Amino acid sequence: MRSDANRTGESTRRWYLRRLGGALSVSALGGCAGESVDRTTTAVGDELYDASVDHDVTAWSGYDPTWTPPTAPPPADYDVEVLIENLTIPWDIDIAPSGDVFLSERVGRISRYENGVLHPVVEPDDLIPTGAVAPGSDDSRWWLRGGEGGLLGIAVHPTYPDPPLVYAYYTVETGSGRRNRVVAFDGLSGDGPWPIVDDIPAHTFHNGGRLEFGPANYLWVTVGDADPGIETPERTRDPASLAGSILRVTPTGTPPADRGWAGDARVHTHGHRNPQGLAWLPDGTALATEHGPGVGDEVSVLRQNGTYGWPEVRAGDNFGFYAGTDHVPPVATAPDWAPSGATFYTGDDVPGLRHRLLVGGLRSQRVVALTLSPDPLGDGYDESHDAAHLDDAYRTASTPLFEGRFGRLRTLEQGPDGELYALTSNRDGRAGGGFPTARDDRLLRIRHA
Repeated sequence: MRSDANRTGESTRRWYLRRLGGALSVSALGGCAGESVDRTTTAVGDELYDASVDHDVTAWSGYDPTWTPPTAPPPADYDVEVLIENLTIPWDIDIAPSGDVFLSERVGRISRYENGVLHPVVEPDDLIPTGAVAPGSDDSRWWLRGGEGGLLGIAVHPTYPDPPLVYAYYTVETGSGRRNRVVAFDGLSGDGPWPIVDDIPAHTFHNGGRLEFGPANYLWVTVGDADPGIETPERTRDPASLAGSILRVTPTGTPPADRGWAGDARVHTHGHRNPQGLAWLPDGTALATEHGPGVGDEVSVLRQNGTYGWPEVRAGDNFGFYAGTDHVPPVATAPDWAPSGATFYTGDDVPGLRHRLLVGGLRSQRVVALTLSPDPLGDGYDESHDAAHLDDAYRTASTPLFEGRFGRLRTLEQGPDGELYALTSNRDGRAGGGFPTARDDRLLRIRHA
């Protein structure tokens, strides 16, 4: 174990003096089965980070089972502040309870943002080689070095900086081919990586990649089918496969105590194509966004052990609808959103967006603001999603914001004080309409006009 003089942020850590061998192990520290506290630790050599968390959703600071949706569409005008520019394909942003802001770039960097400056945290050395177009370039290619792989989602431990763990999802080259993995790093020292979920299917396209800690402090992971040619469609239907799934695990990667799956107990839902967004309603209901096959982009409610139909059904021109199947239907579909990261906004900074699902649109170059309600919605929305094949538990309507103003929008994130952030994704070779500009890519803050 390092000496006291060399420990970064020692006052924020809980160190255990029990020595373990090996690069990483997971050990139980006691507690009854079914208990609401995860009694496991992330271990690195002879250092142990206490990753224990409470899994009681009602203890979540945002828990509000009586929340009510807005009754009117959101306003159209907002102020937007550019916080930082000339990023290289930023992919995710997460904000710790302490207020520390972490940001990932697909080419292989995790940084901490503070007062207009990015402070490097870690650059994984086992990441596949990835590329980006230059700011202001008119280069437009569907495929860049690394494809859709690279350093993707990040998530900060729910009690950061105690322990100071930052999780990342990225693509590596192994002896058996390309794979995705979820690892943890020390967000203060950069130590790591330490595996959390390994051997996740990977491909040039359809890697999924979003990480989020949900209301009950489980780590959720979106996994693509890694099969753009639909050569192995049975994989997304196999509950023992991670392909085309959404995982739910403890902070150490173990299955949750309430698992009910017949296959891999880490799989919460399967039958997905390329899910890239996760968010939660105030009552704890999980939502996911998913890229469709040119048509059929979806927003869905995640129901444990549910199968979501890919590639058997999809609401598009060449795919069947959900009626008459056992597949869970979406709450909204669209032909051209290209939906990526999302947040369900509950803050007061931007009151017109409160209690709406905000989704980053890539190809559509917009923020999609979705209003979900168990009751019928009023008039004035750009589009009402009321087709017969949709999930009848919610009525959903959508409104486009910022169309073409900032180009491709990868994700949105709410800060602990109600701040609303967005990341552009204009240097991935797929932008158009004057993007990327000489200032791309950018971290934005959206404010009330």
